[in-house]
Formats: sequence, C-alpha cells, structure tokens
Amino acid sequence: MLRQVTATRYVEPLRSGGSVPGVFEADDLGTYVVKFTGSAQGRKALVAEVIVGELARALGLRFPELVLVDFDPAVADDEPHQEVRDLHAASAGRNLGMDYLPGARDFTPEVAEEFPVDPLEAGRIVWLDAFTANVDRTVHSSNLMIWPTFGTAPPHLWLIDHGAALVFHHRWDTSAPEKTYDFRHHALGHYGPDVRAADAQLAPAVTEELLRAVVAEVPDDWLTGFPTAAEAREAYVGYLHARVRASAAWLPTDFPSREERAAEEALRAARTQQGRPKWLKRVPDLHGAPAVENDGTVHLG
Repeated sequence: MLRQVTATRYVEPLRSGGSVPGVFEADDLGTYVVKFTGSAQGRKALVAEVIVGELARALGLRFPELVLVDFDPAVADDEPHQEVRDLHAASAGRNLGMDYLPGARDFTPEVAEEFPVDPLEAGRIVWLDAFTANVDRTVHSSNLMIWPTFGTAPPHLWLIDHGAALVFHHRWDTSAPEKTYDFRHHALGHYGPDVRAADAQLAPAVTEELLRAVVAEVPDDWLTGFPTAAEAREAYVGYLHARVRASAAWLPTDFPSREERAAEEALRAARTQQGRPKWLKRVPDLHGAPAVENDGTVHLG
C-alpha cells in the first residue's frame, strides 16, 4: 500500500498547471508535490495518478514515489492568494503526494534537441500512454522531467502528471477497450519509438493480478461512479485487462519526423495568424509558435 505521511511545512504553490499543486515537507523528512482532492479536476484525476503512476513503476519506468498525504490547511496559513487558500480549505484530509525531484529540468523541445532517448525507452513510454489513454504528453506539454541534473549520476527521463489519463473513466458506458487515440504529436514521437518491441515486452507483464494490486492502492473515497468502491475497482481492472489484450488494435505506429512536425507547426501558426486582428499579428500564440505577418515575415516574440 502507498505510504502515509503528514504535511508539516508549506514550501510553495506550483502554478504551472490548472490544479495548482503545492510543495510540502512531511513528517518523514521528505518533500512532496501534493495534488489536492479539492482541485477542479476532481478525485478522478488522483485515481488516474495512482493507477498510471504505479503501473509505470511496476513496469520499470521511472516515476517518483507516490504517498498519501494527511493535510491540515492550517499548515499553509501563510499562503497569500485567496484562490489557493480556498483550494487548501476544500482539501483537508487525505491527498496525494509525489516525491519531489530537486533541480529537475522540464523536457522541453529545446532540451529534446540535445537529449538522446533510446527508441525502446521512447516506445515503452508511448506504449504506457497509449494503454492508459494518456493524451497529455505532447511536444507542447511533455510531462517529462530530466533528473538528476547535477553530480556524477547520469540524467534520465522521469514521468510525471497522469491526472488526464484514463479518459474512459469519465464515460464508462461509451468507451471501447480497443479505442485508438492520436499520438502523432507525442513528446517522444520523433525518437522513432519502438512500440512493437515495447508491446511484446510490456503487454504480457500487465496481468490481472498486477492490475488488482495497482487499483488496490486507490483509497475507497476517491472511487466514484459505482454503488460501491469494490465495484469501481472491478470496473478498472476489467477495462484495463481487456484493453491490454487488445493492444494490436490501439498500438500507435504513425509518428511524424522532426521536419514534418516543423512544417505542421508553421502551417498551424500561419492559420492562427490569419484569424487575428491586425494589431495582434505580431503576438505569438499560446503554444509559443512564431508570429507570422501577412507577407510571410516570421517574428519570434
């Protein structure tokens, strides 16, 4: 079972995502990124974090340890922003913590140009995302970290943030286990991910016994949509077991090259600019693509 700790000191909020997690120290002397039950994404996001994160670790992928965090909002009384204080107040009790990776770097497109990733490692990560319907690991938001970034130990890719995965649990009655998702713009797509080798390696490892053990890590009160927590657990195990057996149907294999992706980005940027008023023509779009004038002039910011 996931270890349980108690938050003892508030370090800072993290505003890079919509859920506004916080960094806390705990009574085990560890430091954790805490995601809250009261966030707008709801408890299903925490269910996805637990199931996908623990699956990743069980399959040998690098993912920080998860813990259950007992949180008293009084610990963060010095938080100055009211919306964050409201989030804390709505999240008293048990929340989810992820081991903090000090000094870790975001895996951005700029960093990716210099960081080698083995095709099998890329394939294993893409396979996990396709299996768990995690469409939120893209070139614009990789949810990957490089760590460590100091000392003599070699840096590695670490997976984080799986709250948007398991999209099927938002509509149980309409999602088929063999459903395919678009992974052409996966953050690791241009590394030539060997998803077939990954499937041969990982699919047999995802047994019904493993799924039961992973789903058992989720607290009862986070499981919704069914009369009982036991029925919810059976639904997760049954769906994921059926999905892994249908991997031939959903295995992604079509990834654009760097050049194809750059051309698609330039076309998207040009289309974005066409719909903007004249005074906004020089303003980059929200994804950081270059601004393009009507005469084709490109502005980088």
